[in-house]
Amino acid sequence: MPWYNNDYPPSYKNQPVHIRDKAVEIANALLQEGNDEGTAIAIGLKLAREHFAKKEEENNIAKLKDDHTI
Repeated sequence: MPWYNNDYPPSYKNQPVHIRDKAVEIANALLQEGNDEGTAIAIGLKLAREHFAKKEEENNIAKLKDDHTI
């Protein structure tokens, strides 16, 4: 069952909105590829967390570079 707007798996309930929205996007794509709901939910949340962790790391690196530019 695809998820939309405020309709999302209970395990996403306490996630920050940006992570929850990305997880729903990923989980829906996985469902369309034929994955079962449990797998889609777990992978969606894992990949969403990784996505934002990577973005945060990239932002921190860029900030460090800016701080060290003469």
